[in-house]
Amino acid sequence: MTHIHFTLKREEIQSLIETAVKDDISKNILTTVFNQLMEEQRTQYIQASDYERSSKRTSQRNGYYDRNWTTRIGSLDLKVPRTRDGKFSPTLFERYQRNEKALLASMLEMYISGVSTRKVSDVVEKLCGTSVSKSFVSSLTAELDPMVNEWRNRSLSGTKYPYVVTDVLYIKVREAGRVISKSCHIAIGISEDGSREIIGFMILNGESESTWHTFFEHLKKRGLHGTELIISDSHAGLVSAVRKSFTGVSWQRCQVHFMRNILTRVPKRDSKAFREAVKSIFRFTDMELARAAKDDLIHKFMDNKRYEKACQILDEGFEDAFQYTVAKKGHSRLKSTNVIERLNQEVRRREKVVRIFPNTDSAIRLIGAVLMDIHEEWIGSPRKYIKF
Repeated sequence: MTHIHFTLKREEIQSLIETAVKDDISKNILTTVFNQLMEEQRTQYIQASDYERSSKRTSQRNGYYDRNWTTRIGSLDLKVPRTRDGKFSPTLFERYQRNEKALLASMLEMYISGVSTRKVSDVVEKLCGTSVSKSFVSSLTAELDPMVNEWRNRSLSGTKYPYVVTDVLYIKVREAGRVISKSCHIAIGISEDGSREIIGFMILNGESESTWHTFFEHLKKRGLHGTELIISDSHAGLVSAVRKSFTGVSWQRCQVHFMRNILTRVPKRDSKAFREAVKSIFRFTDMELARAAKDDLIHKFMDNKRYEKACQILDEGFEDAFQYTVAKKGHSRLKSTNVIERLNQEVRRREKVVRIFPNTDSAIRLIGAVLMDIHEEWIGSPRKYIKF
């Protein structure tokens, strides 16, 4: 690597300090340093000093052009030297390009983390001494689109996902001047070695059998295979779509939601014994033991009208709530949708900064970027979600 050596005269430094206002001292010093650095680089490129006759000379000096350079301490007005052949380019700006990319990456990271475009603009202004508009930040974030689209349409054929956990969260999107609610379907796949991955998401209109079927077919088209168990809540459209799209695959009803559904039909007063009996059933990880406990509870409480409806719900939904116990290599973490509930909370935490998306594309961009970020964190961790 070529080394450039140059010095600033003490008188020049002193003059800068004496004439500059306090906040501009660093900027003025840097301006002089960078201008001299570029001048020395031009001399080395030409291989001749000013007015020097040399057989090694490669070009001629050709004046300067002005360039504004944004740094962390503010904007510097530089005099960039030129050569007659037009081929000279200071390495200063090669480094600047790398720094600029880092700055843009940082801005994208702030956006992904849930920082509003206004706050991103404010942060950039404080760091660099220059402002950027909200529209610039918004256009910048569009650079995420190719990455998000490539990731959410990637092939899944290289890995088997025996267990798939899925759920939906609702967002607000502006469409044709109206603010409407849209559904964001998300799926997590758990591979044979116990690793978890975010295998897909899709923004659709509602949570019907049709929309869930569309989402599941999208996953299958991308190569989802080897699935043995789907874990979700008991939304009618979702369950119907599971039965339709995943023939021969078991459905695990989320025990957390199921138990909540049961207990909401129980009177709050004088029901402690019943509530504790219900909770004890869901502590079993053996189907037969859990069934025996369920039958015993129904035998004790079914004739009491206060618990009749709760007992009926428990009896009708019991089998679906314990499918994880008979699945190959069943694990207690497969009995609920907790893993995707936590994921939804993280998406919601970052999405609430936006509140209302200006369009569906912007929703795909932000939610996709957030999910990509979390996905990379998951697959980069040495810890397995499930240890078989």
